[in-house]
Amino acid sequence: MGQQEVYDFLKQHKSGWFTARDISTEIGTSIGSVTMCLKRLRETFFVDFKHKYNAMNKSKAMNKGANPYVYRIK
Repeated sequence: MGQQEVYDFLKQHKSGWFTARDISTEIGTSIGSVTMCLKRLRETFFVDFKHKYNAMNKSKAMNKGANPYVYRIK
């Protein structure tokens, strides 16, 4: 599994925002691998990302250890 698979998935689904867990489920790989690929793609500015929760829910999400970001292709 590599960055290309994550990039291809996001490219095929341009209209939506996806969590790392959503992507890992769809392409059949571990969430850790997907998270590292998304980190590299963010650093190279190939993907957009934003916080999934609004300000009121942000503290609750962080306490649960949830990954609070969603991603899409630029």
